[in-house]
Amino acid sequence: MSAFLLELFSEEIPARMQAKAASDLKRLVSDKLKEAGLKFERAEAYVTARRLTLHIAGLDGEQPDISEERRGPRADAPEKAIDGFLKGAGVSRDQVEIREEKKGTFLYAVIEKKGRKTAEVLAEFLPDLIRTFPWPKSQRWGAKSLRWVRPLHSILCLMDGDVVSFDLGDGLSSGNITRGHRFLAPDAFEVTDFADYKAKLEATYVILDPADRKALIAEQAAKLAAEAGLTLLEDEGLLNEVVGLAEYPVVLMGEFDKDFLDVPQEALTSAMKSHQKYFSVVDADGTLANKFIFVSNMKAEDHGAKIIDGNQRVLRARLADTKFFWDQDLKHRLEDNLPKLNDIVFHAKLGTVGERVTRLVALSGHIAEKIGADVAQAKRAAELCKADLVSGMVGEFADLQGLMGKYYAEKQGEPSAVANAIAEHYSPKGPSDKCPSDPVSVSVALAEKLDSLIGFFLVNEMPTGSKDPFALRRAALGIIRLIVENKLRLNLLGLIENSKQWQNVQAVDYVEFENPREEVPALLMNFFEDRLKVHLKEQGVRHDLITAVFSLGGEDDLVRLLARVEALQSFLSTDDGANLLAGFKRAANILKAEEKKDGVTYGGAVKADLLVEPAEKALYDSLMAISAPVAEALAQEKYDLAMTHLATLRAPIDQFFEDVTVNSDDKDVRDNRLKLLTHIRTIMNGVANFSEIEG
Repeated sequence: MSAFLLELFSEEIPARMQAKAASDLKRLVSDKLKEAGLKFERAEAYVTARRLTLHIAGLDGEQPDISEERRGPRADAPEKAIDGFLKGAGVSRDQVEIREEKKGTFLYAVIEKKGRKTAEVLAEFLPDLIRTFPWPKSQRWGAKSLRWVRPLHSILCLMDGDVVSFDLGDGLSSGNITRGHRFLAPDAFEVTDFADYKAKLEATYVILDPADRKALIAEQAAKLAAEAGLTLLEDEGLLNEVVGLAEYPVVLMGEFDKDFLDVPQEALTSAMKSHQKYFSVVDADGTLANKFIFVSNMKAEDHGAKIIDGNQRVLRARLADTKFFWDQDLKHRLEDNLPKLNDIVFHAKLGTVGERVTRLVALSGHIAEKIGADVAQAKRAAELCKADLVSGMVGEFADLQGLMGKYYAEKQGEPSAVANAIAEHYSPKGPSDKCPSDPVSVSVALAEKLDSLIGFFLVNEMPTGSKDPFALRRAALGIIRLIVENKLRLNLLGLIENSKQWQNVQAVDYVEFENPREEVPALLMNFFEDRLKVHLKEQGVRHDLITAVFSLGGEDDLVRLLARVEALQSFLSTDDGANLLAGFKRAANILKAEEKKDGVTYGGAVKADLLVEPAEKALYDSLMAISAPVAEALAQEKYDLAMTHLATLRAPIDQFFEDVTVNSDDKDVRDNRLKLLTHIRTIMNGVANFSEIEG
């Protein structure tokens, strides 16, 4: 078996593009090899700031020989058709076979293809693959025609130690040359195979595997923090980004002036992370320390003293800017920012952010009344929740919106519930984000998401396929979590209707809704049903059970709906439940067929005097016995009890289908038996629409 090594060496590749580029290189080359009939045991892609590398082990040395049989036209077909077939197959007339078949006599060509050397195949497809590599952004440089993410300097391409030779054009040809670290070992050197390549890179200060660099950075950062009596604030995203910045990571610790600690911790952390890619450290009680950890791409003889000094000076300037924004923002009250929100367009068809705030105040107050929250505080929080968007700090660090509003609210003496609601009104932002639980926070968070959903559905900006530019799926999931995790007994449809009316509060009459207002609530309830299925899928809840309850209609209390689904799932997991479902489906199928054939619906009361067989009498008695208890249990939301009552129908239904022929010769008896089946369908559908349940 053979081994293949490819390295594409360039200027620095942006860290955010590196992982996908490595994955794309592995996928594209692997697919081409498979298309060519070439097998391999293992393919691994690596990426550093300056190189994309692919190593394939256990690769076939050459393609297998192929024997292909191709059927042509009839033997008596026109000469022109036969000539075309021969030309396409690459054979002469005396090389084809004539075979008798049921439909006539046909020509057959057996084409033998000799497999080519793998190196030839690679040399054939690699130039085009490199030229069409799917970078999110690419560039040309100088007079070259090649587009690449950054200027491409060299191509190392080896198979079993030999160069896979090809010319990419623009002065770039494959070879066996690469280089080490840009500053520590910039000279070129030759490579023979992957082991030699990896060893020489290590010797020239390049750690090829991102996983190795990541582990090294994480370990050294934690060690440095511990030695200083501190703890590293772990940040997986920042760690992954830093891994892509240094081929030879050296982890160092710096320090900044303690006076900067007067600024909120999150602002300092954001400044260090977003601008400088620095890690923050905290002391034993979780308070930010005036230290930072960073990764250098250089090994220095002075143990990094000069590098540390340089980074400290740069950070000092950054933190001074951050403190300036903080001090300036504190010179005004949050409400002073509100007029500026009228200058920010939320959406061309939905008004300005200022107009949105007006809607949020009204809706938050309405929700607060429903859930027993302090209405005045909810309205106050809604009024101020967007005010920090025009602050200097959020203008610099957008990821701090909401959080800075909380700090400013606290500084101006707002109640803690109001300040927290300002910070939490965007939450939950995702499946792993903490869900607010304070009633004031929940009121504003629900209002913020409902306003988005109603507004964008009204102007027909609903998610399609994978596109969801306004994050409406996340908003719906957020609403579901806020309601379910806080066990809020809310009528979602009522909230939607209420939110809908506030879409007209803005003074400017420019809204021309594209979806009829009366249709939006139903559209949104369907949207929530789909989101609920997604939300509960990870918890092992069957999607068809959610549909079975939703399709009853009129159920918009998510807490009650989930209680019903949970009881239904538990019931159907038992033998009684599974068999009763089978009995229901049998009854429903008979009814469906007979009603379609007769053109009538078999409803109405069952006549006891027309019941003939003991089994149908027993079924009738059972249905009569549980009708009231089931209705009472449903009214009291005791769904487990309702299921328990339904379970008593299993034996009578089984016996009925065992002993009774529904389609009796006596029409009155037949009609009465069909009404008995209707009664089964009705009483069971009072719990859930069993027709929607799979199985």
